[in-house]
Amino acid sequence: MSDEPRGSMFDYDARPVTPQVVLVGRRASSLGYELRDFLSRNGVPYDWVEVDDADRVRQLLDGDDIDPDRLPICVLPDGSRLAGATVQQVAGGLGMVAAPLLSEYDITIVGAGPAGLAAAVYAASEGLRTVAVEAVAPGGQAGTTSMIENYLGFPQGISGSELATRATAQARRFGAELLLARPLVDILREDYGYLARLSDGTEVRTRSVLAASGVDWRRLEVDGLDELLGAGVYYGAGPSEAVSCHGCRVAIVGGGNSAGQAVVRFSRYASRVTLLVRGSTLGASMSQYLVSKVSELDNVDVRTGTEVVGLDADTRLRAVVISSHNDAGLTRLPLESLFVCIGGVPRTSRLVTAGLATDDAGFILTGADVTASPGALERWPLSRQPLPLETNRPGFFAAGDVRSGSIKRCSAAIGEGSMAVALVHRRLAELGAE
Repeated sequence: MSDEPRGSMFDYDARPVTPQVVLVGRRASSLGYELRDFLSRNGVPYDWVEVDDADRVRQLLDGDDIDPDRLPICVLPDGSRLAGATVQQVAGGLGMVAAPLLSEYDITIVGAGPAGLAAAVYAASEGLRTVAVEAVAPGGQAGTTSMIENYLGFPQGISGSELATRATAQARRFGAELLLARPLVDILREDYGYLARLSDGTEVRTRSVLAASGVDWRRLEVDGLDELLGAGVYYGAGPSEAVSCHGCRVAIVGGGNSAGQAVVRFSRYASRVTLLVRGSTLGASMSQYLVSKVSELDNVDVRTGTEVVGLDADTRLRAVVISSHNDAGLTRLPLESLFVCIGGVPRTSRLVTAGLATDDAGFILTGADVTASPGALERWPLSRQPLPLETNRPGFFAAGDVRSGSIKRCSAAIGEGSMAVALVHRRLAELGAE
């Protein structure tokens, strides 16, 4: 079990006594899950009310009728209601959406995971006009981690949520801006920099860009899986779902650190956690400290050489069908929730308008890899070669998991984000000399 304080203000699993936001809906709903995940990851207290709880719903909504097609409903602290609520609407209603304060920035950071937050702290502390754009919540995938135990300087470990919360506060204290709940739509080249456009129409002009957008979970190719998203099937191990799994049977697909950390978290609440690993051993892709911790948990069953090949469901997931290299035939595994943590696909779809060069898997090429890529520098306008974290576009850098060749670890992402700021200074000096 983790040494993380169960009542810590940074603990996603600690549910506040007096929530100020109330959500009404069906738990087996992808929209409901998105809202719960958004509020949990941003540290906003909330209460969830199932629409079938007639007495509570009647009391909460003063007896008003509910349109099933307009769920979920969000009741904000001021009493106002949002029917068919979206993340952007809720964020706006909570005052979390602010306009950029400046007409131009020295650096715009796309993504506020470890790499992006590190860059924001160092850039702002060095006097650069800094803004970070984040679609969901600070911390990225690392922010959902129950405990990071191999991060330098924290011998007892630190939760991903606490690390993200502290880094965000630190960046803001130095003057960095953070634009939340508005995904990047596209980014365009201008004469002396770039123009970033967000989903609500906000435009941000900037002299340099750092792509620190991280990765999305790789999809599990099983028929009918996507139709069950939010109804027992989840990508990633959403912190908002941990408490709701109390006494349930849970399966997690994956063999990396994210999957291992999810096992540790859900083992606190679930009656049984099954880790389904395609590889033959855990040690191939999971840090040894996590392998040891997972093996010590009494209510965890690890099945290597195993894949999910089918589902059993009605209105929500009831079981998965698995195939094992060690067993003949197929096995039905009854469960209430399936969490898929099987590696990352680079989150670059909104960056392609900048014309960035990528590797075969879609990760962004930087530095020497750009130089070695045939045709990548055809439109490179400078006499020098790209800097170590610079892409094939001058002043456009990449750091963290989205970068080709990066080490997929939190500390490595933080190091790259910090390093990128020094390189941004070099680019800004070039612009000043032009």
